Amino acid sequence: MKLPRSFYARPTLEVARDLLGKVLVHGAPEGRRAGRIVEVEAYVDPEDRANHASRGSTPRTAVMFGPPGYAYVYLVYGMYHCFNVVTEAEGYPAAVLVRALEPLEGVAESTRGPGLLCRALGIDRRLDGADLLGDALSLEDDGFLVLDDLVATALRVGVDFAGEWAQRPWRFYVRTSLWLSRPARVARRRNPACVAASQPPGR
Repeated sequence: MKLPRSFYARPTLEVARDLLGKVLVHGAPEGRRAGRIVEVEAYVDPEDRANHASRGSTPRTAVMFGPPGYAYVYLVYGMYHCFNVVTEAEGYPAAVLVRALEPLEGVAESTRGPGLLCRALGIDRRLDGADLLGDALSLEDDGFLVLDDLVATALRVGVDFAGEWAQRPWRFYVRTSLWLSRPARVARRRNPACVAASQPPGR
């Protein structure tokens, strides 16, 4: 069952945690490709220097300012695509980066990392702005449940330039997964109080 628009139209940290265990599906012309989400990162606040939208709306980030439940796909280092889920209300630029998947269907390459999973599922800039309630790209709930005891948080990867924002524990992952982009030992178990305290002001 595809996730409804209301799933995405919520606070980003809630969406990030709840994405764990959901299935990312690309209805590629050559056949369905799918993987279970085991690691994500949240980009919550327009003041967050790690958030691409921190400098306002640009042709690249316009989709982040649009309605929730759309794909934000961008290119890094001129060769790696990254897939994000747009969250929150329209006009509030926030998103969740999917960092790692457990392969399920039609996937022959590594999915341990945002660029690798996009390559394995055939996701590229042509899917930027895709409606996640459509047929080309979607997220599904197949009833798989990730218990809170299996969820851990850590600092986001590669955002040291973001100053104090780099210290937010906004990376969520399934600590027992064999498909993580980084070893589980670098992170800690999820503490709900810590996550609540790390919400941006006024959220």
